Amino acid sequence: MILLDALLTIFTWIGLGVGALLAGVALILYAIDGTWVPVRAVVERTDRGLVARWFGQEGVGHAPLSEHDHLALGGGDEIDAYIRVDSTDRLRRTRRSPLVRAVLGFAVGFLALGAVAFAASWIILLAGG
Repeated sequence: MILLDALLTIFTWIGLGVGALLAGVALILYAIDGTWVPVRAVVERTDRGLVARWFGQEGVGHAPLSEHDHLALGGGDEIDAYIRVDSTDRLRRTRRSPLVRAVLGFAVGFLALGAVAFAASWIILLAGG
């Protein structure tokens, strides 16, 4: 019983500590990532490959596209994508960065581990008297 209590305490501290740290890192990455807004872009085939062009708050923007990105964005002459507000040459498929989502997912997982271990520790404490 003492070993189980020690393990639950370790999982509680590791889960909550690492989870809080990763949540802080995710918040910093979210702030660094910036603001991305949806845009409708026109795809052109040039001698250097595919290029997406759009009108945004910063003016006319353009970004090179690979065939893979073009197909992932719908593959047509017009695509729906996201552009960074303060840039005229950055385009991506999602509003939020995959890195931010991954770090946030790990943070939630560790926080859940810590919360479950904390609850189990209290249940054992109360059941054992």
